[in-house]
Amino acid sequence: MKTTFKTLLAISLFTISFSSFSQSFSNASEYLDFVAEEQEEITKKMWRYTKALAHSKNDRNINSKRKALIKTTEQAIAKIQKADGYDGDEYKNQVLKHMRLNESLLKNEYAEIIDMKSVAEQSYDLMEAYILAQEMADEKMKESQMEYETNFYAFAAKNNINIIESESDLGKKMAISNEVFQHYNKMYLIYFKVYINEVYLMDALNNQDVSAIQQSANALSQSAKEGLEILKTVETYKNDNSIVEATEYAFNFFIDEADNQIPKLVDFLILNEDFETIKTTLEKTPERKRTKEQVDTYNKKVKEINKGVKTYNNTNQSLNSDRQKALNGLNMANEKFLARHIPND
Repeated sequence: MKTTFKTLLAISLFTISFSSFSQSFSNASEYLDFVAEEQEEITKKMWRYTKALAHSKNDRNINSKRKALIKTTEQAIAKIQKADGYDGDEYKNQVLKHMRLNESLLKNEYAEIIDMKSVAEQSYDLMEAYILAQEMADEKMKESQMEYETNFYAFAAKNNINIIESESDLGKKMAISNEVFQHYNKMYLIYFKVYINEVYLMDALNNQDVSAIQQSANALSQSAKEGLEILKTVETYKNDNSIVEATEYAFNFFIDEADNQIPKLVDFLILNEDFETIKTTLEKTPERKRTKEQVDTYNKKVKEINKGVKTYNNTNQSLNSDRQKALNGLNMANEKFLARHIPND
């Protein structure tokens, strides 16, 4: 007679208590239940952790969760090590191998990923390296989970235990999740390659460096136009075009910003430089030696500056509003895309 067993996928993080003696089991189903209870929860939390890593802006909170997971994993490993295996230690060692890989990922790869995340937005190369490291770590975790499940079903079959499969199977969720994030990450890199040029443009504007502003605006315009061409060839995930459309909207904003709006700001900065030169010259000239032409030129520039300030401020306000609209639209599209396609816990 076969025993029916359903994989446990509890939601809350468990606290492990240690006994002073080695735990033993009367049958295979009891042992499988014990192992599943310890292992499945850790792997599920690991999966949640990696997804939080992809989205959360709070690096301190992420690192705190990572350390808590390491402690939980270490305790689970110790408990399984201490307990007797069933019908030898082959399956026990397979489970421990999987759990130790999770522990290693948390202590090493994901620790490095947190460090990479903190500087990723400084350049496209750093962002690309960060996303690649994240995908590689996620892939290792997925492969380990699939191997664990293969061993799990093999042990069950060997001991005539019937496993009830369900849509909530963690290995399937992880495989789907990785596919979704591969598309998401690809789209984000297309966007970020353009966006980083706007970051450089904002820096140049803050420094009022006209030459750097013009160079950055040209780079932004060119990269956004190239980005629009790339978007035409992107293969969507399950015909979901939402991120593509939101990215396209952002690129069109960047093009208008660089080609049409930034020149207005540059014109004012150049005008202001001229004004400061005229003002300095006039101030250095004693009043009795100032010519009518000098005074008239100064007064004319004052009027131009007053008008230019209004144009400059209005242009900045309009840009800030339109930029926020574009970025909010993209962020919303990203969130809804992930909510639609990432399997629920």
